[in-house]
Amino acid sequence: MSESIIPAGIFERRRLPSSPGAWRRMRRALALATALGVAATGARLAAASSFHIEEATISDIQNAILAKQITATEVVKLYLTRIKAYNGPAVNQPYGILGPVTTIAHAKGINALSTLNLRPATRKAWGFDDHHARSMIDLVDNDPKMPDALEVAAKEDAYFAQTGKLIGPLHGVVMALKDQYCTFDMRSTSGADAFYANDRPPFDSTFVVRLRAAGAIILAKANLSEYADGIPRSSFGGTFANPYDTERNPGISSSGSGSSVGANLVTCAIAEETGSSIRGPAHKNSCVGIAGTEELVPRFGMIQMGLNTRVGPIARTVEDAARVLSVIAGYDASDPLTAFAVGRLPDQPYQTFAHPKSLQGIRIGVVREYMDKKLFSKADEENIDIVNQAVEDLKKLGATIVDPGDGGELFTKYIRALAPMLANAGYAKEHPELFPVDAAGKPVGDYIKTFVDLAVDPSKAPGSFTIRDFGGGGGGGAGGRRGRGAAAAAAGAPGAPAAFGTAVGEAKFEFNLYLRQRGDANIKTLTDLYYKANFYNDPNYGTQRTTLETSDKAMVMDTTTRLQRRFEVQEILLQAFADMGLDAVVYPTSNIPPIKLGAPAEPNVNGRGDVWSFPGLTQGFPVITVQAGFTTHVYDRIRDPAAPPPPPGWVRGPAYGGVAGAQEPTILIGPTPAVLPVGMDISGRPFSEPTLIAIAGAFQDATHHRHPPPDFGPLTAQ
Repeated sequence: MSESIIPAGIFERRRLPSSPGAWRRMRRALALATALGVAATGARLAAASSFHIEEATISDIQNAILAKQITATEVVKLYLTRIKAYNGPAVNQPYGILGPVTTIAHAKGINALSTLNLRPATRKAWGFDDHHARSMIDLVDNDPKMPDALEVAAKEDAYFAQTGKLIGPLHGVVMALKDQYCTFDMRSTSGADAFYANDRPPFDSTFVVRLRAAGAIILAKANLSEYADGIPRSSFGGTFANPYDTERNPGISSSGSGSSVGANLVTCAIAEETGSSIRGPAHKNSCVGIAGTEELVPRFGMIQMGLNTRVGPIARTVEDAARVLSVIAGYDASDPLTAFAVGRLPDQPYQTFAHPKSLQGIRIGVVREYMDKKLFSKADEENIDIVNQAVEDLKKLGATIVDPGDGGELFTKYIRALAPMLANAGYAKEHPELFPVDAAGKPVGDYIKTFVDLAVDPSKAPGSFTIRDFGGGGGGGAGGRRGRGAAAAAAGAPGAPAAFGTAVGEAKFEFNLYLRQRGDANIKTLTDLYYKANFYNDPNYGTQRTTLETSDKAMVMDTTTRLQRRFEVQEILLQAFADMGLDAVVYPTSNIPPIKLGAPAEPNVNGRGDVWSFPGLTQGFPVITVQAGFTTHVYDRIRDPAAPPPPPGWVRGPAYGGVAGAQEPTILIGPTPAVLPVGMDISGRPFSEPTLIAIAGAFQDATHHRHPPPDFGPLTAQ
């Protein structure tokens, strides 16, 4: 691809931090990483006969390197040993990778990583098959400008041997990247088995360049639901599983990023969130995930970049996630949204906020709208109880808790007061009883007077105004029929794939823009993606070809309503935060433990899907998901055995329920003993990441809820 296809100067920006400020932040972070020293973990490492990679933090790894107890190359090899042992098939697939599958209890693999950054001879020596090669096209793969993970590690070891210093703040940190992101040295197809002329794009995503410059060792591309659709399989990568129960789902579209970290196959990973794909995998794999402010991390080089997509880290600790965020955050001209971040980053690296002694002076609201047991089912209750205990723990840490109480509502009065006015024409369409039209559909009467009446007396506004009805990223709003469905579609919750958004033509534009920039000789348009590819065909999930075809039908692009919706949500939530003096709000990441692979999901009851879609998140607000504990039991959905059999050609519909899934006749069975992770979301105003990291870090330090999956423990060779 010629560089002229990309905006001028973009490749130069790829190679270095994008501003003097970024260099200063990187130097400060490096100084901090070095200065943290051996004191915290040196005694443990000195006493150990060998370095154990399980649960190792960035600080653990770097302290061991500084103490000359391990090298970056040895760190990579320790992870490769675990990948060899634990990244095998997670399901039975008698008809191959594209056919129907059945689950395996206590499977030996989780299939979290689809591509390994190893040259052919090295990969074969480790016993990894050709399907995990860096490229399906370049079988020789001997370009010296594309060093593999072990070669990168060797260079870091040489630098350390020569200087006695770490090469950067992520020296020795082994990472996996969701396959939605471009890496010039590894296959990048968003999980698709598409017939690119060159399955390697000619450039890195912006944040990948920053990771490499900081010393991160990119070991793998993480498996994902194809085109980030939320289904636990992809045509190229196959089906993946949860390390805490291999018959269950490991997360939303960024499944492999979460499960690879949860099972200690890598130190950290990068995920993507449209509505829940950082938070969901963190919740389901006992990890920490940060979906930062929309404008914080550049998204250039991302397949399916959209109006509410975000780049963020998944790690096992708050500090490690914050360390990665310090490297990838900041302005880059290739993503104009990041211009909003200029002047709004903290003076210190994000990890410096991760260990406060107290939360005195912090005000935290409890989103009881998501925690009212009367509104949901038995399947929700234990997760709610676990987060209730987490709220008590935050109180013990000194935080002031703003709690409307059981059955109470934190945000309703603000939504009711402002949503009709801010949604205006959209709200009027939803309520013809107040805003009548004639036979031709033209307004009758003075709508403005009616809106003034509602502004003066919000109690007169018809409709539902809880945060559950308020929705996420779409054109619908609270008080109308569209609110819940639009929330689902925009947020990647039940009812629509996460990847494709709701604005007219947005998906087709973003796909075709990305493909134009990539410049592949065979895959040039969205149309090519579904004509020139293989697709799985599973009666539980259907095929992703249909979704691509649907997106390709758009002929115009109109994000007007989408952007109006963004302003509406942000104004209402910011006013609520200001009025109540809130620094953050908390709620369960999900009321539902991970469901069984291929099983019916919990129906979307009262706005509750697989993962809660707090509307601020799909409109740019930051959130951090932290471990809150583990279940003792679960309730599962099965198809009602008394119901008529499904018709020929039946497909369940969306992976997590939604309209089609909810109509499937099911019954709830249980309780069944199960130890599965539970996460808690901590969300705040835009660019409040330091505060959220402080809250999450204090909570994690006080509670220590993270426990590794017992079936994927240490290997005897270590």
